[in-house]
Amino acid sequence: MARHASPLQSLLVDDRLDADVYPNEPMARHTTLRIGGPARFYVRAGSISALSAVVALCTEESIPWTVVGRGSNLLVADEGFDGVVISLGRDFRCIQVNEDDYSIVAGGGALLSAVVQETFRRNWQGLEFAVGTPGTVGGALAMNAGTRDQGMGSAVRSVTVMDGRGRLEKLPGSSVQWGYRSSSISGVVVECELQAATCDPFYIRGKMEAALAKRQQTQPLGQMSCGSVFKNPSGASAAQMIEGCGLKGAARGDAQVSDKHANFIVNNGAATAADMAALMRDIQQKVREAYGIELAPEVRFLGF
Repeated sequence: MARHASPLQSLLVDDRLDADVYPNEPMARHTTLRIGGPARFYVRAGSISALSAVVALCTEESIPWTVVGRGSNLLVADEGFDGVVISLGRDFRCIQVNEDDYSIVAGGGALLSAVVQETFRRNWQGLEFAVGTPGTVGGALAMNAGTRDQGMGSAVRSVTVMDGRGRLEKLPGSSVQWGYRSSSISGVVVECELQAATCDPFYIRGKMEAALAKRQQTQPLGQMSCGSVFKNPSGASAAQMIEGCGLKGAARGDAQVSDKHANFIVNNGAATAADMAALMRDIQQKVREAYGIELAPEVRFLGF
């Protein structure tokens, strides 16, 4: 190790650290938009101890850090992020099902789609609203992913989080404030316990298959996007307002408002984060002028 290595560099090259470390890692590899410059370090933590060590040191040294899942709701600046991006690896991807009380314990790095499939196979009710939703369990809880009427918070029995000093705390789901596309969770979601319920198999399968079919018919799932770009204002639809402004198909560079769903912006191949941000500002301005409403981004920004 070089004589003048920083404490962070010393930690990240330590063979005892249970993590995969990638310096200057292009974040375009880790977002569904396939957009984003390099992170100073990209760290895939394989265990609680590794996550705790990295988070605590970053906090102690005042180094910017963040945790990302599958990058399905993330826009990273073209210049990248001068900090540490952490993803949850091996030990955080476990899913345990308890048939006795219809509960599921899932790590923060587990795919939400995999958890939903566990309930689907067992004809359990409680997570059908999340069918087809991309991303990880941790990200879904942090933003209370779901529909306008139901979010992840409705199914959470408990959630275990890690704070900026690497300490763990288990919270009852009822103690978390769940809002529309938001939650009061502070820290990294490392694990949660979700509660489902038994249900008529024909009812739950029909409901989930209908929801998935609607998503496939109305959203540009085969194109590079970050999902819904703006939150729905109270009592209104962001997509309808954007479409009402004649913005379907509007573009900045290779970033384009989807012809299929106006609240999706797709990357046609070579879009930049600057293109995306400029198109979002165009949309906000047009909607503000036409409806007097300021659309709030649902997408998370990193490095801007």
